[in-house]
Amino acid sequence: MTKFGELIGAERPVLIDFYTDWDQVENNVDTLRDVAAALGDSAKVIKIDIKKNETLADALRVKGNPTFMIYKNGVMKWRQTGFQDANTLINLVKKYI
Repeated sequence: MTKFGELIGAERPVLIDFYTDWDQVENNVDTLRDVAAALGDSAKVIKIDIKKNETLADALRVKGNPTFMIYKNGVMKWRQTGFQDANTLINLVKKYI
């Protein structure tokens, strides 16, 4: 995986979904696909498995599943724990484009 600092240091916004596989109800892959399709190249959308990246999740104090974050130029701009629908995420990311 790319170093986290390089990933979030981009000029375009980066939407990150911290998730775990055991929560299938809120781990909605289709939602993120819709967000990525709507935003195209103007933003990056990624998923990070909390269990496979425990050190990073602990460093960022990720306690809930899912936890969404938006970064731009290495700075966290927004963070929310709990399910978010595609339209909400799209509109949030567009604020930072």
